[in-house]
Amino acid sequence: MLRPSTSIPKRARGPLWRDPQVRSLVIQTVLLIALVGIIMLMIHNTMANLQARGINTGFAFLDYRAGFSIAQTLNDYSSNSSYGDAFLAGLYNTLLVSILGIIASTVVGLVVGIARLSPNWLLARVATVYIEIFRNIPLLLQILFWYFAALGALPQLRQSLSLFDLFFLNQRGMIIPAPIPGEGFSATVYGLLAAVVLAWGLARMNKKRQAETGQRLPIGWINLGVIVVIPLVIFLISGSPLSWSVPELVGFNYRGGLHMIPELIGLWVALTIYTASFIAEIVRSGIQSVSHGQTEAASSLGLPKGITMRKVIMPQAMRLMIPQLSSQYLSLTKNSSLAIAIGYPDLFAVFGNTTMNQTGQAVEIMAITMGVYLALSLITSLLMNLFNSRMALKER
Repeated sequence: MLRPSTSIPKRARGPLWRDPQVRSLVIQTVLLIALVGIIMLMIHNTMANLQARGINTGFAFLDYRAGFSIAQTLNDYSSNSSYGDAFLAGLYNTLLVSILGIIASTVVGLVVGIARLSPNWLLARVATVYIEIFRNIPLLLQILFWYFAALGALPQLRQSLSLFDLFFLNQRGMIIPAPIPGEGFSATVYGLLAAVVLAWGLARMNKKRQAETGQRLPIGWINLGVIVVIPLVIFLISGSPLSWSVPELVGFNYRGGLHMIPELIGLWVALTIYTASFIAEIVRSGIQSVSHGQTEAASSLGLPKGITMRKVIMPQAMRLMIPQLSSQYLSLTKNSSLAIAIGYPDLFAVFGNTTMNQTGQAVEIMAITMGVYLALSLITSLLMNLFNSRMALKER
């Protein structure tokens, strides 16, 4: 006969120091108190040393006049602007070269990675040589090579390399025509955004239609027409409110157009080629991770190689590639701080170097600079994680 559970005597509780939960709580509390104490001690010592040297603390220096020029700015900055404006100018330059580098390195890495798996012997060997050379040479050395050796060999201003008398390349950089939007051009931009949303909706409807009926429309051409025609019609109806500033050599320099300084070109090329060599290997490993049976099954259905790669291989390979691509994008953003070696005015050069030397606010400036790079890394990780969850297989 079974006894009621209430009749079972309870196990006597031992001393507290033998309870794992109590021990864990005590140890974590002690470690937390010690960590807070160390941080408070470091802050106290830092403040005491700064006060002993007569250095003021705080962020009021951001409103002071900077007094130095920056070679390239995306905001309205001059030598009379404040240190806060100088910070924004450096931040915008860092974002510019990082975004350009991520886009270009992804395209180059994808092409080289696929080329390495090509059955064409010469193409595959060229891709292999590219990867082995550029991923094994330090990035700083490559930046110096492209800036001093490659761009330094360009002709002088009056002997510029020209393409259709619109694009010019010389030792001072690249000059290209610059668009000048007129009044009412914003309607074209809104039309383009609406066309993109409409194309996205059509793609989803077409996918649903294919799942229900097995029939699929040529949605790629339809969406291309939507994205091109709608903004073009709005642009023409609004009176074509867009003109171009064409560069023209006047005196000792070009006037008009958009000027890309050689520091930006050298850094962009170096970051792109260096990061693309790693991305190419990620693409190769991702494609080879897909079972060859998938390719054979697609071939047995009569699918062309292009569609097999785009619809069968790459969607499965992306699940392996995305986490590694996130790491490369983070590295590219952080490696842009090497721009100080060639004088490109990025965040670290403008704010973490020039501004710190002039103001002496080392603690505040380093804290802001590290916080910005940390925020950029977290934002990049967040976006790539969202993309990864979007590409993940949906299990039922």
